[in-house]
Amino acid sequence: MVRRVIERWSRDQVLALAPDASSQKAAAGVSAPAKWSGAGVARDALWGECKGSGSKPYRACVDLREPAYRCSCPSRKFPCKHALGLLLLWSADGVPAADEPADWVEEWLADRRERAAKQEAKVAEKVAAIVAAEAASASDRSGASDGSGGSGGYGASGGSGGDDRRARQREERVDAGLADLERWLSDQIAHGIAGARQTALADWDDLSKRLIDAQAPGVAALLTGLSRVFRHEDWPARLLTEYALVHLLAVAHRRSADLPRDLRDTVRSRVGFTTPKEYVLAQPPVRDHWQVIACRDEDRDRLLSRRVWLHGRATGRIALILSFAPVGQPLDSSLVLGTTIDASLCFYPGSAPLRALVAARHSAAPSGGPPSHGVGEADRHSSPASGEAPPRGERAADRHSAAASGEAPFHGVRAADGHSSPASGEVQPGGERAADRYSPPASGGVPPRGERAADRHSAGGVPPHGVRAVDVPRLIADVLARDPWTDSWPLILSDVVPARVDSGWYLADHDPHDPKLENALPLLPGTLWQLAAVSGGHPVTVAAEWTPDGLRLLTTWDERGQVVVL
Repeated sequence: MVRRVIERWSRDQVLALAPDASSQKAAAGVSAPAKWSGAGVARDALWGECKGSGSKPYRACVDLREPAYRCSCPSRKFPCKHALGLLLLWSADGVPAADEPADWVEEWLADRRERAAKQEAKVAEKVAAIVAAEAASASDRSGASDGSGGSGGYGASGGSGGDDRRARQREERVDAGLADLERWLSDQIAHGIAGARQTALADWDDLSKRLIDAQAPGVAALLTGLSRVFRHEDWPARLLTEYALVHLLAVAHRRSADLPRDLRDTVRSRVGFTTPKEYVLAQPPVRDHWQVIACRDEDRDRLLSRRVWLHGRATGRIALILSFAPVGQPLDSSLVLGTTIDASLCFYPGSAPLRALVAARHSAAPSGGPPSHGVGEADRHSSPASGEAPPRGERAADRHSAAASGEAPFHGVRAADGHSSPASGEVQPGGERAADRYSPPASGGVPPRGERAADRHSAGGVPPHGVRAVDVPRLIADVLARDPWTDSWPLILSDVVPARVDSGWYLADHDPHDPKLENALPLLPGTLWQLAAVSGGHPVTVAAEWTPDGLRLLTTWDERGQVVVL
């Protein structure tokens, strides 16, 4: 029998799965070969028995394709130290290969497959109901004149009579709240904004509370973020720009029946309507080998969020995977920086789709990239990586960008909301789908700061192909044309060098014929010594987030192809 060789993960990749630093330390303590017996690895399964304080050893196993874990120990941490210790032993080539998984491991894997099949059947049933409801109401949406019937349809699709009634009531409250907002904005323009510094903060706070009551949290968040304009000397121009964008959103919602479907979905998302996961899974999936290029954690209002960026090797698309957890609970850690997964993603609908759900994971990614790794279902009742995001978060109020070249400054850009989940009907790598109407050229979104443990270096591989700095203004202009409310967008920049210009730092194309760095992109203030150290003055590939005030650095790749968090 020919055994399938599974490419081992690095020690850093394993430690990045740990829920906290104490788990990393405990895992190292049980990673010695003497602690384990009956260990083996076959297909995508890893298993072993770890000697503990009791008479019976703890049985730990890992589904490497997800990854998912199981251990007989009573620990509430996930993954526990035994699963992590086993992975560390395997990463150090301390686990022998086997022909087949042990019987108790195979039983666990079979149970997982059975549960996954049942879950997929439930999702498929919900997706079918949503698709049928969408088709049945298509004529109503196209003929709607009040915006409620033409504003998307999935808010009430396939629901009970009570659900439909609540959806209509919400639409009415949102309509009334946005009508009030339009009147308020007209008054501000009529009376002028000279006194905004003295009165605007209280006005915005009051108005945002009323919009929350009207169930338009996305618009409320826009108003909450307006205070940022006062950080700049040209705040009057910035404030007028922000008011224009808020007004545009209110009018777009009022006239949503006249908008193309993808733009209508974007408007609903910006207003604060959530998209059901089943609806996302009904979108055409995009299969590719997705490289994990960046990760960033945030803590807002005692809610932890993790943003993971993926880059499709064949399609060149960037995808954003979001997960959430209350403070004190671990975030999903199944997408490890520097690894690659062979997976099908479903993107949240919209005019500039970015956020996605992992619909299905396939076999390990072939050699030539980092090891296969997937968004995993944590076996102890853990949910798939990517929870529903809370309504839109705040936006940078800063719409004017000093960005690059002699082109016009970028206007507001905000991270689009794609989603992902299981689905059927896949597209092979490189295939085009209807969902790919917006596919940024090999440039993608990336953020990590606030990353965890194991960190700074991750597995080696080939850096993704990106765009040149000179192409960024055109790319961002295209994003803004599709979604005017965007204020951040992921990018992958190839062959760029950090450069000091006047009092600030920039990223510029490596071009000996451009000594004046006319196409350079400004960077947000921060620690740049790591990028300078990795670059050494030579061109590198950098993942970053565009914002109106400059690029936020996320990751780069060193000469060995290893990911370095900036």
